[in-house]
Amino acid sequence: MQVTVCQWDSRPEMLEAQLQALIAHCTAAGSELLVLPEMPFDDWLAASPEVDSRRWALSVQRHLDSFTRLSALTSTSVIASRPVLDAAGIARNRAFHCTAGAALVDGHDKAHLPDEDGYWEARWCQSGTSERAVVRVGGCRVGTLICSELWFLEHARSYGQQQAQLLCVARATPRLGDDVWLAAGQTAAVVAGAYCLSSNQYRPEGVAPDMGGMGWVIDPDGSILATTTAAEPFVTVAIDLAYADAAKASYPRYLR
Repeated sequence: MQVTVCQWDSRPEMLEAQLQALIAHCTAAGSELLVLPEMPFDDWLAASPEVDSRRWALSVQRHLDSFTRLSALTSTSVIASRPVLDAAGIARNRAFHCTAGAALVDGHDKAHLPDEDGYWEARWCQSGTSERAVVRVGGCRVGTLICSELWFLEHARSYGQQQAQLLCVARATPRLGDDVWLAAGQTAAVVAGAYCLSSNQYRPEGVAPDMGGMGWVIDPDGSILATTTAAEPFVTVAIDLAYADAAKASYPRYLR
């Protein structure tokens, strides 16, 4: 299976050129599954501690509008998160997946929300529950995580026990934490016995907020297969889903 991860500058003025380049890359590489970062189609609203409900509603619409551009990826499933207003009008950060020509399929709402400089997420939206269920996307079994949820390894373990073949992690994380985050991705992959695919928000150095980039593909035993850079913001690699299936029977996955 051909899978694609990226690092991504979500500022509105940067989106059009990136979308064109991403569509060209995925088409040329024959990508079957694409992971995008956390809330990829608007400014990072949580950079400000000042909550603006009208601005959140605008971001909800901007994401919906941008999804139509991905229809050019006729053979690629997409996984990420997006801002939503739920049935009660409550702001949430929600996982989703979709395939060209089909409706968005919503997943879980982000459960673990930072509340610090540049990442005032707990002020902008409300957390979801910790319940998780594997979903079928593009012919494989996927467990989705949104950024800080990666640190809660009980989610990775639960997904592994549900026979997930992929952990797909949409992130928005700072530059100084890249090595630490990569280690978390390796650990989650080993715990679940699944490939860990992650894409991250990116800003050039000196542009606020601090967003570190670096997406990755990690195999079920923790080996790093690929990472993104500013010079190579999109990477596609071939993975073997049977390898993830077999990993469930080996240490430490068989432990109970």
